[in-house]
Amino acid sequence: MMKKLQDQVLSRRTFAIISHPDAGKTTLTEKLLLFGGAIRDAGTIKAKKTGKFATSDWMEIEKQRGISVTSSVMQFDYDGFKVNILDTPGHQDFSEDTYRTLTAVDSAVMIIDSAKGIEDQTLKLFKVCRMRGIPIFTFINKLDRQGKAPLELLAELEEVLGIESYPMNWPIGMGKEFLGIYDRFNNRIEQFRVDEDKRFVKLNEDGEIEGEHSLKESSLFDQTLEEIMLLDEAGNDFSQERIIDGTLTPVFFGSALTTFGVQTFLDSYLQFAPAPQPRNSTVGEVDPNSEVFSGFIFKIQANMNPAHRDRIAFLRICSGKFERGMTVLLSRTGKTLKLAQSTQFMADDRSTVEEAVAGDIIGLYDSGTYQIGDTIVSGKEGFQYEKLPQFTPELFVRVSAKNVMKQKHFHKGIQQLVQEGAIQLFKTLKTEEYLLGAVGQLQFEVFEARMRNEYNVEVMMERQGSKIARWIEGDNVNENLSSTRSLLVSDRFGKKVFLFENEFALRWFQDKNPEVKLYNPMDVS
Repeated sequence: MMKKLQDQVLSRRTFAIISHPDAGKTTLTEKLLLFGGAIRDAGTIKAKKTGKFATSDWMEIEKQRGISVTSSVMQFDYDGFKVNILDTPGHQDFSEDTYRTLTAVDSAVMIIDSAKGIEDQTLKLFKVCRMRGIPIFTFINKLDRQGKAPLELLAELEEVLGIESYPMNWPIGMGKEFLGIYDRFNNRIEQFRVDEDKRFVKLNEDGEIEGEHSLKESSLFDQTLEEIMLLDEAGNDFSQERIIDGTLTPVFFGSALTTFGVQTFLDSYLQFAPAPQPRNSTVGEVDPNSEVFSGFIFKIQANMNPAHRDRIAFLRICSGKFERGMTVLLSRTGKTLKLAQSTQFMADDRSTVEEAVAGDIIGLYDSGTYQIGDTIVSGKEGFQYEKLPQFTPELFVRVSAKNVMKQKHFHKGIQQLVQEGAIQLFKTLKTEEYLLGAVGQLQFEVFEARMRNEYNVEVMMERQGSKIARWIEGDNVNENLSSTRSLLVSDRFGKKVFLFENEFALRWFQDKNPEVKLYNPMDVS
């Protein structure tokens, strides 16, 4: 039994795809699913008129805009491995969702647009991965278009991100002159846009093509050989240990849109990416092969199926084996639960899951039981995994239903959507008006669209501008301290919060009221 569990855990690969918007993240996800046989026809992200949309973009607003604003979870089998992909939002207004998703993976795939190089959002997400010690695999995309020189892109990786790189393959030309890749790792050439039987050209021990071949006549190929020689002599050495500890990133070149280089990347990724790793908890490191089942909720999503008004809590299994119907302990409350309804994901296609092991992501139907960050454990002894990052909202709106007859739907919609963690709900103390707080403006637009599409409620939003939110230690605070410049509200858990107009208002308040202890949740997570 133990050996079987160990083998199952070793076959798991769970990763997130991170990038700046438009670098090709959702397209790469589609093509990986295509190789896994999970989808037969990859949806072209740009082709809106065909009515064909990316499998991982299921929400209405995502289909309209062609962007990902929620983290999708997809699982597929490939070459003896069970692969869990978490496709994260690229848009910076949704970085909160992405940060939490990164707590649930064992490695990350970073996509870089060859023409644009490293962009702001990529840098932010990369820093989160480095902070958490997550191994990073780099896919430099869009080689079928004109872009920066490969050596320039490598230099950017090392200078901007501060990580050493090892190119697993190297492009021969780019854009209209893109001929393929020189595969250093597999010692072969992979040709672009040729018949399948001519795709791979073997190289000899010296890394050269034997016999006659049209590539030998190309000046681009000569340039590639010179660059390969430079990499061999002056580049970094390959080291699996350094990949695992996150100090060396293997680099792959390709074109997700044309599916070129994707399978070569996937094969190498599965070979070198880590299986599920031990995780820190209040009882020390928890081994993924432990017989005790445990996991944590990193995401809650309402209305994945609007027809059923369902809510799903996404669980990363960290140890042991999940079996449908098992009884677990919810560490936060000390109550026991029966996990009767569980699901696996292929974007919006779902199937009931009977068994799952460490590394897998499963969905638990949630009737309001779970909160983001909850730990569940089999047995009687509960413990807690590390806290998930909690973000302090910076933008605020006052929100109400346009039609007073829709109050019931309005309240239900707000309660369900705030549990997902992207927007935060506050109430004014005396008038009990609703305020929403978010990190970015797009979150309000998504909220408005989802209230309309999923709850049939039109909302009115009155901008309150940016505020500095600070929570109060303890509940004893004089409500008369509330003013327009330092508005006192309560969050959805009943905790008191001051919303300050600006830094000056915050400092002035602290000077005048030193007995009121304020804190920022981001500083204590």
